[in-house]
Amino acid sequence: MIYSVDVQVTAPVNDTEVTERVRDAILNLFPNAEIEERPGELLAETHDLEAFSEHLHRQEILDAARNVFLENREGDTLAFDLKKQAAFEDVVTFAVGNPSELGDLHVRVRVEEPDVATYIEHVAPPTEEGRPVDLDDASGDDR
Repeated sequence: MIYSVDVQVTAPVNDTEVTERVRDAILNLFPNAEIEERPGELLAETHDLEAFSEHLHRQEILDAARNVFLENREGDTLAFDLKKQAAFEDVVTFAVGNPSELGDLHVRVRVEEPDVATYIEHVAPPTEEGRPVDLDDASGDDR
């Protein structure tokens, strides 16, 4: 299946931070992103979440990620925040509650094809006993 998505990551860059470290934090999780520097922030754009999905699989946080995605979707878009320091260390940590002092990475994903629910299942599939479940195989359907 071909996915058509637009991913935008914005990250504040505070006076006390090194811009390259914030850039590295973004690229650790979104290595294909093109990053533009703006006053006080970085704006990154990419068109896939494959590397991000690999992080979720490796860290075994698919269910938590899927819950965050489902809670934060609206129409054809989902948005979520990630801890900047964790991203710098190549780790996905969702930011919940109050933003960190240095600000978080804000991720906005707009899905054109197929639909948001299907794309969420692709990036963070359901699990059974911690292992991803192929819904087509599990259902017995021969679609």
